[in-house]
Amino acid sequence: MKTLKLFPQFALCVVFLTLAAGCATRSKNTGPKYTFYPPAPDAPRIQYLTSFSSEKDLRGGGDYSFREFVTGEAAPELPIAKPYGAATSHGKIYVCDTGIGAIWKLDLQTRRMTPVAARGAAALKTPLNLAIDTDGTLYIADSGRDEVVILDATENLIATLGGRGQMKPRDVAVTADRIYVADLQGHCVRVYDKATRKALFDIPKAADAGNNARRLFQPLNLAVDGAGHLYVSDFGAFRVQVFDADGNFLRTVGRYGDNIGEFSRVKGVAVDREKHLYAVDSAEQAAQLFDDQGHLLMWFGDATSPNGVIELPAKVVVDYDDVPAFARYVAPGFKVDYLVIIISQYGPHKVGVYAFGGKK
Repeated sequence: MKTLKLFPQFALCVVFLTLAAGCATRSKNTGPKYTFYPPAPDAPRIQYLTSFSSEKDLRGGGDYSFREFVTGEAAPELPIAKPYGAATSHGKIYVCDTGIGAIWKLDLQTRRMTPVAARGAAALKTPLNLAIDTDGTLYIADSGRDEVVILDATENLIATLGGRGQMKPRDVAVTADRIYVADLQGHCVRVYDKATRKALFDIPKAADAGNNARRLFQPLNLAVDGAGHLYVSDFGAFRVQVFDADGNFLRTVGRYGDNIGEFSRVKGVAVDREKHLYAVDSAEQAAQLFDDQGHLLMWFGDATSPNGVIELPAKVVVDYDDVPAFARYVAPGFKVDYLVIIISQYGPHKVGVYAFGGKK
C-alpha cells in the first residue's frame, strides 16, 4: 500500500507554485500559476485543476468568447443552482441539483450539460445523491419522494425503494450484489439484495444500535471500498463510522471539534483504491484525507484563496477514469493518480476538480 506523509501544519493553507523548482520551467512572470496542497516545503499531493458552475464554465469562457465574436451566438449559461450529490460514469459527471429538482449530466467530451430525463412515474423531486452501476443503472436518493428511484441506462424507471413513512433516504451506494441506503428516519443503513431488491439487514446490527460509540444518529453519506467496507458519515455524531460487508462495526474516524482530524458538520465521503478516506465538512469548508486506519494525512480547501475554494461542501467523489479530460490543467512535472471532485452548494466553484498525485 502507498503511504502518505502526515503534514504537520495546523491551519488550512494554500500555496501558488509555478513549479520552477522541479515541476516546471515556466517563467515566474509569464507562466500560469498552479494551486497545490500542502504548502511548501512539503511535496505537493493535491492540485486544484478547475471548477464550473454552469455549461458556460464547462465549455470554457475563452472558447465561447471567440465563437460569440464570429457568430454572434451567446454562450448558454445553464447554471447549476444548488448542487448536492454527484457521481461519475462513462465520461460524464452527474450532479444532483436540489435547486431545480433535477440531475445534470456534464459530458466531459462534448462539454455540454443535459438533464436526466426522468418523467412520469420516474419524475424527481429533490434528488440528493446518486450511485451509478457498471451497466449504467442509476440509483437516486430522492428526499422529496422519500424513495430511491432506480432508472436503467436509458433513464427509464425500473423500480423504487421505500416511500412515504418507510424511510428518508439521504444517499445510496451499490456493489456487485448489494444496494445500501442511508436512512435518516431509521437511523441506519438499509441493505438490499441488488438482484431481487429485497431487504437483507440493517446497519448497525441490533447489538450495536444501543451503543453510542457504534450506533448511527444521522447517517447522511455513504462510500464502499474495494474490500466491501462501508463508510457512513454521521452528521449527528460528528464522525465517520466504518463497517464490514456483513455490518460488523470496525472503527470510527474523527470526532466533534473544529481542529484538524475533527468534524463539525461532516457530509460527503469517498474512498480511493488504497483505502484512503476523503471527508468534507460543510462547517469547516474543507476536505480532509485519512489513511486506512483513520489517521489524518492532510486537508485542503481555503476560503481565502482565489482558486480551489470549497464553500458549503456536500459531496466528494474519487474518479480514476476521467483524468485525460482534465490533462490540460495539470502542472508540468505533476503526475496525476486520480481526480477528486468536490461539490460546493454555493459560490463560483460548485463542481471543483482536483488531482491527487505527486511530482514525476
